[in-house]
Amino acid sequence: MKTTRWAAGAIVAVAAGATLLSGCSDVERALNKGGDTKCSEYLAQDVDTQRVTVTKFIKQQTTTENEPTGTSVDFTMAAVQALCSVQNNAETPIKNADIAGIFINK
Repeated sequence: MKTTRWAAGAIVAVAAGATLLSGCSDVERALNKGGDTKCSEYLAQDVDTQRVTVTKFIKQQTTTENEPTGTSVDFTMAAVQALCSVQNNAETPIKNADIAGIFINK
């Protein structure tokens, strides 16, 4: 009988932990500034947080409710990374990043 209670308690604890972990992701997404994130902040983020930032940035730029494709997120992450790495002003928000300016001499 004690083993059954212990096992049930362990299952509840694991479920609660999983709920908390998934909740953190939701909180992170809600607090993330997306396109308003400064280059200095973006470069300091881990890859998963950068993905959340870029995904939110893309969603801010479009009127569709659909999630951006993995390819568009990957491409935008690479472009923002390249731009922020050479940006003279680390306070530039990623939404103001002139991604085309990397490839086209203006």
